[in-house]
Amino acid sequence: MKPRTKRIAMVVGGIAALGVAAALILSAFQQNLVFFFTPSQVAANEAPQGKTFRIGGMVEKGSVKRGEDGLTVKFLVTDTAKTIPVVYRGALPDLFREGKGVVAQGRVGADGVFSASEVLAKHDENYMPPEAEEALRKAGHPVRPPEEFVDKARASVRK
Repeated sequence: MKPRTKRIAMVVGGIAALGVAAALILSAFQQNLVFFFTPSQVAANEAPQGKTFRIGGMVEKGSVKRGEDGLTVKFLVTDTAKTIPVVYRGALPDLFREGKGVVAQGRVGADGVFSASEVLAKHDENYMPPEAEEALRKAGHPVRPPEEFVDKARASVRK
């Protein structure tokens, strides 16, 4: 084999190996990609059926019901426009409360109930996923405390 042919074969082999590696990386990324939806989007069937995604909103007050086994919890997640029932089996985060923000990861069943495999409680009063914040703002729900309260809180921390 001539040196030129060897060199071309090595370049083609290298490009093919890079192509296979890139395809494997993109495939793994696509499988682990999890999208966020609001209850309104889930109710409008915008969420993927049969795929894992995240739903976020507020835990509706008075909706948390614990099962007989002590691990199963049923609650409602709302964006003040629509409400989605959620079922979770496991230990809830310490910060999980009615009336507070929550993000749950799982799938919607044929019955319209969201079966969560993971529940995350909102830990910082200043953070909310942009999609959830926009949905609450459109529904006329106050998203952030008035600046005067924030300024007073910051001043009390500095003392």
